[in-house]
Amino acid sequence: MSFSRDIRKQDCDLELRIYDCLPGRLPALLNRFAEHTLAIWDKHGIRQAGFFTTIVGESSHRLTYLIAWESLADREVKWKAFTTDPAWLKARDESERDGQILSNISNQLLSPTANGRPRKPPTLPERPE
Repeated sequence: MSFSRDIRKQDCDLELRIYDCLPGRLPALLNRFAEHTLAIWDKHGIRQAGFFTTIVGESSHRLTYLIAWESLADREVKWKAFTTDPAWLKARDESERDGQILSNISNQLLSPTANGRPRKPPTLPERPE
């Protein structure tokens, strides 16, 4: 995804990415993130802000995650570096030796509204043993 010069100057706090896996392939995707992708992201300064699987909803073959960005320009530079990194290309290809993992990828770049800045979640009391 490439952006015009004007849009790259806008704030972009989060990117929402949704990966729909082929049936039975979600474990392979989760393993790829755990064993390879997150370390490569660290190398390129990409900061994840949460990973989620669907418990109730449209698909149980779905991984939803958030990435925190400084700006759209930050995203453009770091994502390109990641997607062209030989270590990533090798990890992706090796993880798909047994077949394709993803059936669809969607993403949204999010900027908070004036009243939508994330708040620190409340501290929950400790559970008794």
